[in-house]
Amino acid sequence: MYIASLIAKPGTLDPALVVSLRDAFGGAEVVWLAPGEAAEFALPARPANFDEARESVAAQVDLNIVVAEGRQKRMLLADMDSTMIQQECIDELAEEAGVGAHVKDITARAMNGELDFEGALIERVALLKGLPESVIDNVVAERITLMPGGKELIERMHAAGGHAALVSGGFTAFTARVAALLGFDENRANTLQIEEGVLSGEVGRPILGKQAKVDALEQITARLGITEADVIAVGDGANDLGMLNRAGMGVALHAKPSVQAQCDLRVNHGDLTALLYLQGYAKA
Repeated sequence: MYIASLIAKPGTLDPALVVSLRDAFGGAEVVWLAPGEAAEFALPARPANFDEARESVAAQVDLNIVVAEGRQKRMLLADMDSTMIQQECIDELAEEAGVGAHVKDITARAMNGELDFEGALIERVALLKGLPESVIDNVVAERITLMPGGKELIERMHAAGGHAALVSGGFTAFTARVAALLGFDENRANTLQIEEGVLSGEVGRPILGKQAKVDALEQITARLGITEADVIAVGDGANDLGMLNRAGMGVALHAKPSVQAQCDLRVNHGDLTALLYLQGYAKA
């Protein structure tokens, strides 16, 4: 059994559109998880015309198909930058260093899979050399905002006995703070090297990239005694693809085009509460 999930910006999900898709797919009764925002209906099989239908409504709604059995997951594995927070931390540090535009261009290309992640990270961190360590606190306080729905996502999964891990290609100086704010159980990331109170322009080795996120998936599930099918993973960049394609549910959240093209589950209209709707939780 499958579930067709429809998620839109609050107040914009048209009941007539939901019914029209249900009828086109031959689905069961519509269930509203959040009026005007999230609805779903059961399907006996994945519709042959799903891709065409998804493309036709993409400007209005996130249309996804999930397997009904085991859809409520026991672990969240999340990227940080542009996923749990709305910014890329290295881009914000670069603004402080006066090289914001250059670094943002490199970041965008790396996240879209156009550049080698490790090489791009080394190049960007080198441009931060000489920044005072205190700039990290300034960036967290003044430039970083949480992605809507993050706290609700983690609280709901914790209430169901779940585990939450933050795994980032960014830096521990940020993941530790974000993890504490949102209630993550653990976090992993790269380390900015600091010497005598200033950034040295170096990043600690080994560098955590795409494989490190897959390693986290394998290691944490083994430690918890669960399977990869029990995990919902979320991210937006090319370095997230490994974990997204291995997890039971891999969600591309407001992701780069090349990432969306390689993920079955895509969220462009909803926030992080979409990950709860995909698991069948109602807003109530």
